[in-house]
Amino acid sequence: FMEAAGVDFEALRQVDFYAAHEALLLEYEDAMIREDSRSGRLYDTSAHMLWVGERTREADGAHVAILAGVHNPVGVKVGPTTSPDDIARLMDRLNPEGLPGRLSLITRMGADRIREALPPLVEAVRADGRPVTWIADPMHGNTITSDNGYKTRRFETILDEIRGFFEVHR
Repeated sequence: FMEAAGVDFEALRQVDFYAAHEALLLEYEDAMIREDSRSGRLYDTSAHMLWVGERTREADGAHVAILAGVHNPVGVKVGPTTSPDDIARLMDRLNPEGLPGRLSLITRMGADRIREALPPLVEAVRADGRPVTWIADPMHGNTITSDNGYKTRRFETILDEIRGFFEVHR
């Protein structure tokens, strides 16, 4: 089919393609966990990287537990109500050994809150010493409802949150 469609299959085999998604449906994620025959480690084969959302990130909750049990890179959405203690518990649960690349913290603060809410979290991570990857997700903290009822975002607000994210990390 690919050849008939005129697609250069050799080029497709040379592309690095990664998938990520929120680990929301526990039954689905559990069904996708497989043991690597060479290492004996468990991996969730539904994606390369999985994350838990702002509302499912309890350190002792089921969503974090399923990610703690696999060796995929994992992420956690953190919002303006996240505390430094929350971050410490999540780091202990998801990356106790401090493996580089294991844990990403995905901010979803909102442009109006990021400059106040993010600095204590960044400082807590720095003081801890274990590495995390910081990712900005300016879409979720900046939603508005238009006159016709659609959820949307203003580009200027998204850009302001991104600027705030980088200001805090300087």
